[in-house]
This record gives sequence, structure tokens and C-alpha cells, in this order.
Amino acid sequence: MPKTILIVDDSSSLRTVVKIALGRAGYDVLEAGDGKEGLTQLDKAGKVHLIVSDVNMPNMDGISFVTEVKKHPRHRFTPVIMLTTEGAEGKKEQGRAAGAKAWITKPFNPPQLLDAVSKLILP
Repeated sequence: MPKTILIVDDSSSLRTVVKIALGRAGYDVLEAGDGKEGLTQLDKAGKVHLIVSDVNMPNMDGISFVTEVKKHPRHRFTPVIMLTTEGAEGKKEQGRAAGAKAWITKPFNPPQLLDAVSKLILP
């Protein structure tokens, strides 16, 4: 049974690129345009095995989103990869403090993302 990954990013073109890369690797992909929509998707979805989230988004940013995700017992241990243009060490520390397990800076290459995903998703 394929693993499910939630992509949370306000850029529909980026979500499409990530969805194609993950889909080709055999993952099921859910999408959300911001943190609030991401929380709604998590509530509706069954098991989500990994989350890929941007940092800068309208309505609810990625750091706040991860903080909220980690409050839910069902998603507390779901690994999160931040995929963002933010490269500042302070932001990375905020992400780690919120519960993010990896940080990939845009622009990214799909093999780099797939490598991080494969390390964080349990077989």
C-alpha cells in the first residue's frame, strides 16, 4: 500500500512539481495551499506518513502549521520536511523547535527531496 504525503505550499506550480516527483516514486499525494488548509486535509485524511511544507504562506505559515500538527496525538510523530526559500539559521532553528525533521531550500532538485523523504518515511 502506497505511503501518503501531504504537500503544503501556496504555490500551485511548486505543489505540482513535488506531486509529480513523489507520484513517480510511488507515493500518494495530498495538497494544501496554506497551513489552515493543511490542518483540514490532515483531519480528513487517513494516515499521512510525511508532510512537506513551505514556511512563507498566507493564513497560516509553515512554522505555525508544524506547531499545530505536533499538538495532535495522531500526527505528533509524523515527520515534516520544510521546503522553502528561507535559508536563515534563525528560521531553521524555529522549524526544528516546532518539530521539522529536515530543511530543503528552494530551488531544489527532485532527487534531493526524494532522498530526504526516503530517509524519513518508515518502510
